[in-house]
Amino acid sequence: MSRVLDTLPVASKRLVTLSLAAPLVEAARLLSEQPTHLIVVCNTQGLMQGVVTKSDVVRQISHCTGCSCTTQVSDVMTRDVISCRPEQSLREVWGIMKEKGLKQIPVADQRPMPLGLLYANEALEALLNHVSQEELQLREYVMGIGYH
Repeated sequence: MSRVLDTLPVASKRLVTLSLAAPLVEAARLLSEQPTHLIVVCNTQGLMQGVVTKSDVVRQISHCTGCSCTTQVSDVMTRDVISCRPEQSLREVWGIMKEKGLKQIPVADQRPMPLGLLYANEALEALLNHVSQEELQLREYVMGIGYH
């Protein structure tokens, strides 16, 4: 069974974090430079406290005066974060993402220390690959190729 853990090598590379006190313009800069649509906001211990999306930044900066915006990420972040754990099955996480309409989901341990950012298309691709492998194994078994 495919697990979130299997995606961590890729998911961890795209994880972008900021501190609670970081200015929103820093989030805007990171979101424009990094290949991500979501930043995980952490406290001083590095534990996840919320997330900020491109939509959050655009919505808030439209009320400010651009780069002179003094709003902190903690003022606009989503605090009730839906996240997943490495030991969860991709099927379960895909179901959550589909139900909630999420394009990405933070991967965190039980503390919750952020470990990565899983994209919905990655989860779906891994699930489809897993099904294809099972189908091939079953076909080989039925044809008598794999087991003697």
